[in-house]
Amino acid sequence: MRNRKSGAVMASLRTWWRARTTARSDKGMTTSEYAMGTIAAAAFAAVLYKIVTSGTVSAALESVIGKALDAPF
Repeated sequence: MRNRKSGAVMASLRTWWRARTTARSDKGMTTSEYAMGTIAAAAFAAVLYKIVTSGTVSAALESVIGKALDAPF
């Protein structure tokens, strides 16, 4: 008799756990995740801006654009 009870309890627990784990869905981000994503994107944009506007990169970009515009057709 005891095995039937423990089996029923285990089946009940499995059913409860399955319902609990499948009921939740993470389809979107929470507010804190949006905030962290926005901060990370802004930081990345600031670093990228600093790199692109540095003298070395700016000179290299001007050189590439100049060579592309002066290419013979």
